[in-house]
Amino acid sequence: MGEWSSFTAVVRGLCLLYVTNKYLGTVAITYGPSMLPTLNVTGSILLVERISTRTGKRRPGDVVIFRSPETPRKIVCKRLIGLEGDQITYVVDPQSGDRCETIVVPKGHVWVEGDYIYNTKDSRNFGALPYGLLEGRAFWTLLPRKDFGPLTPKPE
Repeated sequence: MGEWSSFTAVVRGLCLLYVTNKYLGTVAITYGPSMLPTLNVTGSILLVERISTRTGKRRPGDVVIFRSPETPRKIVCKRLIGLEGDQITYVVDPQSGDRCETIVVPKGHVWVEGDYIYNTKDSRNFGALPYGLLEGRAFWTLLPRKDFGPLTPKPE
């Protein structure tokens, strides 16, 4: 009888962990230069909530995680720039010039960009991102310790 109660407790704990991770929030580890200076190039650990992406409470300026439209097994972190219907003007290739294009974000999509436009793969490369690929909104930096605290909107 004692073995079954411990087994049941472990199963309940794993179920709670799964539901929390899948529907409420999770921890994400990010690395790379695309979100400089907001996130650390050698790695940042973020708290991510999954409720706002499910309820539609997203807004430009949020840092979001999503499934890459090019490599679905990869989770990516970028800044939300525009929602469906928004008009977005962006620099097509910042490495080789300042030619701009303007688009209207299609219905059911969002526009995401990295903060460091010279080294990022974002909506300028793969186009508007379908809502269904959004996984969550990062709201707090845990590590590195010098960045501990809430994620703030991109300074203009």
